[in-house]
Amino acid sequence: MGERFASTDAVRAGLGSVDYLTDQATAAVVFLADRLDKPVLVEGPAGTGKTELAKSVAAMSGSRLIRLQCYEGLDEAKALYEWNYRKQLLRIQAQAVSDAGGGSRGWGDLEGDIFSEEFLLARPLLEAIRSDEPTVLLVDEVDRVEVETEALLLEVLSDWQVSVPELGTVRATRIPLVFLTSNNTRDLSEALKRRCLYLHLDYPDPEREREIVLARVAGITEHLADQVARVVRTIRQMELGKPPSVSETLDWARTLLLLGAESIDAETAASTLHVLLKQRSDIAKAARELRAAATG
Repeated sequence: MGERFASTDAVRAGLGSVDYLTDQATAAVVFLADRLDKPVLVEGPAGTGKTELAKSVAAMSGSRLIRLQCYEGLDEAKALYEWNYRKQLLRIQAQAVSDAGGGSRGWGDLEGDIFSEEFLLARPLLEAIRSDEPTVLLVDEVDRVEVETEALLLEVLSDWQVSVPELGTVRATRIPLVFLTSNNTRDLSEALKRRCLYLHLDYPDPEREREIVLARVAGITEHLADQVARVVRTIRQMELGKPPSVSETLDWARTLLLLGAESIDAETAASTLHVLLKQRSDIAKAARELRAAATG
């Protein structure tokens, strides 16, 4: 596989060019994953930029992004491939009409016809393996699948090949750069973890979040971006059902900008917390504590 990145610094600069601001450690993991042909397991709380990292790596490297969204009940047919049964049935019916009119093809010929590329529906894993262009494969929320599907992922990522009994073994000619994201809802197998490089993404510190807000929210002042980052940091330190994600921080910053806010006071924050927080109990608690801090 061709090397995508010249150095760790090049990764960090490239990510910055697509407005994904990261640290040297994260850039180093991406660089090593490319050079070692190893998947990256990215764990951390929801909303810390795990999915966005894979998308940004694809964007900055000019790679095709293929996404496998994981969910409970995901099986081989949806992850790897399946046959287009409706199209196969139509082909069989058409052959039956032809045979009735005097044509004659044996089942062996027909079977070879309907189990061909024309009738194959490639799903994300097979699509990524077969891609002959630079590809980033995002396996999103891998902790939501069952152990059996996790084993299937491990097999594909270990051998970089897929067996299709009717067509043979499909081997990767260009190994994709793979990111598996996890929100830690369950423990993944040790075998899968051993196969991957590991990266933990947490919420950014106020300085980094301020930089993200400035990069992603057009027209915001440095003063307001700084206040947004610091208030969000304070709110995340509260005992909440769901702390605000970075994307919700950006939505809040855009909301404040649209409302013409030049700074944030307790009332401004309280009246817009529904953009930042998504549980009524969290909104009430944050509003109460922000008002108390302002009057204390």
